Amino acid sequence: MAGVSYYAAAAAGTGRPSVVQFGAAPNRSRWVSRTRLRRRNAGGRFGLDSNSELQVDVKPSSGSMVEIELVATNTGSNLALHWGALQPGRRKHSILSFQSGSNSTLKIEIDNQGLESIEFVIVDEAQNKWFKNNGQNFQVHMRPPAGHHHQGQQHSATAGSIGRKNRDVMQLLSKNASTNDQVNKAAEATPSKCTVLDLFIKSLQEKHGSQVLCKKVFKLGEKEILALMSQVQGSTKVHLATDHVEPLILHWALAQKPGEWKAPPPGIVPAGSTLLEIACESPFSDAELNGLHYQVLEIELDDDSYKGMPFVLRSNQTWIKNSTSDFYLDFSRRTAKSSEVTLPFSFSPILAKNLLQKSSQNPMLIFFPCIKGTSDDSKGTAKALLERIADLEEDAQRSLMHRFNIAADLVDQAKDAGQLGLAGLLVWMKFMATRQLIWNKNYNVKPREISQAQDRFTDNLQSLYKMYPQHREMLRMIMYTVGRGGQGDVGQRIRDEILVIQRNNNCMGGMMEEWHQKLHNNTSPDDVVICQALMDYMNSDLDIKVYWDTLNKNGITKERLLSYDHPIHSEPNLKSEQKEGLLHDLTNYMRSLKAVHSGADLESAIGTCTGYTSESQGFMVGVEVNPVKGLPSGFPELLKFVLDHIEDKSVESLVEGLLEARAALRPLLLSSTERLKDLIFLDIALDSTVRTAIERSFENLNNASSEKIMYFISLVVENLALSTDDNENLLCCLKGWNHALEMSKHSDDQWALYAKAFLDRTRLALATKGEEYHDILQPSAEYLGSLLGIEQWTVNIFTEEIIRSGSAASLSLLLNRLDPVLRNVANLGSWQIISPVDVAGYVVVVDQLLTVQHKSYDKPTILVVEGVKGEEEIPDGVVAVLTPDMPDVLSHVSVRARNSKVLFATCFDPKILSELEQNEGKVLSLKPASVDISYREIPESELLVSSSIDTVDGQKAPSLSLAKKQFLGKYAISAEEFSDEMVGAKSRNIAYLNGKVPSWVSVPTSVALPFGTFETVLSDKINKEVSQKVKILTEKLDQGELGALSEIRNVLLNLTAPTYLVSELKEKMQSSGMPWPGDEGEQRWEQAWTAIKKVLASKWNERAYLSTRKVKLDHSNLSMAVLVQQIVSADYAFVIHTTNPSSGERSEIYAEVVKGLGETLVGAYPGRAMSFVCSKNNLESPKVLGYPSKPIGLFIQKSIIFRSDSNGEDLEGYAGAGLYDSVPMDKEEQVVLDYTTDPLVTDCSFRTSTLSSIARAGYDIEQLYGGSPQDIEGVVKDGKIYIVQTRPQM
Repeated sequence: MAGVSYYAAAAAGTGRPSVVQFGAAPNRSRWVSRTRLRRRNAGGRFGLDSNSELQVDVKPSSGSMVEIELVATNTGSNLALHWGALQPGRRKHSILSFQSGSNSTLKIEIDNQGLESIEFVIVDEAQNKWFKNNGQNFQVHMRPPAGHHHQGQQHSATAGSIGRKNRDVMQLLSKNASTNDQVNKAAEATPSKCTVLDLFIKSLQEKHGSQVLCKKVFKLGEKEILALMSQVQGSTKVHLATDHVEPLILHWALAQKPGEWKAPPPGIVPAGSTLLEIACESPFSDAELNGLHYQVLEIELDDDSYKGMPFVLRSNQTWIKNSTSDFYLDFSRRTAKSSEVTLPFSFSPILAKNLLQKSSQNPMLIFFPCIKGTSDDSKGTAKALLERIADLEEDAQRSLMHRFNIAADLVDQAKDAGQLGLAGLLVWMKFMATRQLIWNKNYNVKPREISQAQDRFTDNLQSLYKMYPQHREMLRMIMYTVGRGGQGDVGQRIRDEILVIQRNNNCMGGMMEEWHQKLHNNTSPDDVVICQALMDYMNSDLDIKVYWDTLNKNGITKERLLSYDHPIHSEPNLKSEQKEGLLHDLTNYMRSLKAVHSGADLESAIGTCTGYTSESQGFMVGVEVNPVKGLPSGFPELLKFVLDHIEDKSVESLVEGLLEARAALRPLLLSSTERLKDLIFLDIALDSTVRTAIERSFENLNNASSEKIMYFISLVVENLALSTDDNENLLCCLKGWNHALEMSKHSDDQWALYAKAFLDRTRLALATKGEEYHDILQPSAEYLGSLLGIEQWTVNIFTEEIIRSGSAASLSLLLNRLDPVLRNVANLGSWQIISPVDVAGYVVVVDQLLTVQHKSYDKPTILVVEGVKGEEEIPDGVVAVLTPDMPDVLSHVSVRARNSKVLFATCFDPKILSELEQNEGKVLSLKPASVDISYREIPESELLVSSSIDTVDGQKAPSLSLAKKQFLGKYAISAEEFSDEMVGAKSRNIAYLNGKVPSWVSVPTSVALPFGTFETVLSDKINKEVSQKVKILTEKLDQGELGALSEIRNVLLNLTAPTYLVSELKEKMQSSGMPWPGDEGEQRWEQAWTAIKKVLASKWNERAYLSTRKVKLDHSNLSMAVLVQQIVSADYAFVIHTTNPSSGERSEIYAEVVKGLGETLVGAYPGRAMSFVCSKNNLESPKVLGYPSKPIGLFIQKSIIFRSDSNGEDLEGYAGAGLYDSVPMDKEEQVVLDYTTDPLVTDCSFRTSTLSSIARAGYDIEQLYGGSPQDIEGVVKDGKIYIVQTRPQM
């Protein structure tokens, strides 16, 4: 039909699509009005059926004309094209016929001016068969929709991509800042106030020794009534207590079966009672606890056959009930007698019931160690809140309306408990969402009432979101779990619209009617799945297997359908002629269901924020939602772009659009915006859609370039940062990935090494986040799970599932894909060998080196360890430590390994590590190369097992001795007085370097508190009490009580400085040109003295004490001097080994550098330092081995540092360095590091110059010691090198 132009015309006055009848077929003319998302294609290939395809090609013709060619393959009959040309808000329909043949062809030439797209379906006239695109119309996009392109600061969107704003990544920064931070902290620090009912329970347990068997709290408007059963000395009693003000009468009975009212025996009724025919009336008595008034009543039972106590209350002539039901205390939920299965007394009634039911089927279940009830189980939780939740769970199970209203009532208590309180709410809601808790139990409730309760709960959460920025991440997670809810018509539409659907589509009976009855009385999140299953069933040409597949994949079985109060017995049995109308109506209906039940449905969230009016006739007529005010310019068009591309197979443009929308939305989320909750749910939906889109892209990334994978990583890091409260580290990771991409595009030969550092840092950020979630959520999951009888497998994986539901899991998978690529490009191999030694031993797998560091293995052992921090000891008997963790090559544990001739290596390949773990218990021989380790299984006969665990390389470890140092009469000395008898090697070496190093190297001025000072101060009469306590604790320590170590350290902090020590130290510091802390006030001296005491007390830290014991050093002979130096406010800190410790190459210097102070290098701070080697023959050409991944730097402006300097740190054969503490007078500032602005990382000339200077300083110092390898620490400040200590390299 070349040369024919079609122009769209609007139906007069309707604003809706015009409807044009074609022929006699009743449904041909129906162009469905849709809210469902549609994929837009600028041409492409579509499947028609199993044998036929449709190829659509779009190409320009002349002027504004466009030619569209449609070719349908393998068709044997005539086809008709039902199509329409669309302008914004208008459409025109027509019908054309294909030229017949084995391949049917049709060409349309159309004037593109003003047109947005064409829509069409294809009909096989002979077989009356309609072809659609997955149940929807085919659509070919002609040009960008109007409003998608904006200039300047607006968002730019085209048919295929989104123009992202050029914004500084740090604009997305969130650091938990709060204008009322002190108020927030006070609120979190203040425990929730005890009510009189709490005090009543406590008095029963403490004063009377009562064992609480079961209890129940009921609401009386704003007040409460507590009913509980207790047992003391064989007597069973029911106690009722209430804070109700008006006098009350208890109208009660006993029951031996549910629903029964039976008058109690006269002998047990309380004084003043009146017996009735089937009940009894007893007055409450007034009482008081801690000045709080309440009413109480006690009933002593005479028989254990009663199952419960029904009751109502009367105040004057007003009857008070439990909503519309009687109150009921269920005795069957109490702890069983000793002859039956026994439960811990503090179990909730829900737990008792669940466990007793389950134990009847599996008696061992009752003894699972996870089932606890002691107060220790609640450590790390908002215990009172969780127990309150457990008390109210039975009420919550009546319906979702009850659950959400109870949750809304508990928000204040959760807020008062701070982060742990919100964690408790999240755990409870997650148990609910995963169907671990009952949603409805014989209670009819209108959908409107459920949505109103949801709305009330989420309104309360919204208020906290505004007030407490530091809890926004947790609040988002709760809201995601709960769903939006809504006042008024949102919930009611669920009830009303199903009737319209049934009437319009003539499906009033069977499964549809059963579903209607369920919806009418108790809608739930299951209805979203049921609706989707029905749509999938119809889209599959009524294949009932597809219906069941959708249900089962989402956890809904036949048994669950039958368990509803209004069960669904039937399968859908619909007709093909109902298909199109039902699909249209259910698509709309899904929006209503998701608007109430889903916290992450994108379409309904967008509709709620941007506004919508129903387009359909006779369906949801008059439903209108107004847009949120103040949305960014171009934001609705940006969201439309997202919806248009939601089903794209290539997700890159979609994810860019989603992230641009989240970034544009962020300023509104940080302010007290009107309808903030709607915007939060929109952001949650955008976040969730990013995750699903990324997961959908994994297959396409199988053969993707490294640049493509890095770009996707950057997108997911950005998404994760937008969902995280404290996101500075993630944003620095994002900047690093962006920089790595630029380096790769410009073929920088360092790009892979640089990217590997940010991969390691990103992994570390994910691990840190996982640990944070575990610490916050898992204790609450375990304690509440134990109270509610939740299945243990659900509790065990609770935190893991929370993490899996976010972007972190997708990010981890992407990192795993990129890691081997980077290692290959950067020639890193699968291993980093920290201490190269050929070894053989038995393989043992452990989680953390810290947990076994003091264990002794009686045979040569190869430890495969998940976690190594850097400060641990190597256990006796261990010949190798293999780990995926990445401690610094110069960390304490690395030095220990080299000194002890232990193979120590990091494995970067999870497959290799998994293979090693699978060899647990076997004997392996390991041989390290430069970047690899070869291993093989050997028979035990090849393994030489020493008769002593002290044997290393066939020789006994030497037993070292220390000569006790004496106090020589001086409390403080200058550097000129440093000698063997006064100070350790650390101080002496500094004094030796002073004046000998080149002029471009500086040595800080130093003074010291010499050996014997500590013992003299401790023996001073002003410290007599401290001395006596230390003596007692030392005796306990000598008897093997290691807990005495921390007690000794704490006691030593009470030491008082003698006046002569203060005066001598002041004189030495001032005469050496150092500032005296006391000149700034007495408080500053106290800070300095506290730091000194911490250094002296570190003689008793666990690692140092056990290390001396391991080599049989007499701990009492260990003397501690304190080296005092002014801190250099460092730009960088470094450690040099003048012989490469990994290879043993003496011609090569190895060094590590960190930004800020050196504590992050020598201490147990996560991440890796920048590392490099430099040939001593070419000090101008350092070679970078690895870029830094440490997320934190330590900085301090002006202060004094007090360094440990013992006589045990530099003994030959004993690596004592780093065992004792160095303490600055002032606390260091922790700064999240941005390496993209660090010239040491980004400026090649600066890096080469700085690293060369460090290497040259190391070489010159080594020469000062006659070529003896040195272990040197120093800093760089404004380009100048400062050496703070040197010692022989071990």
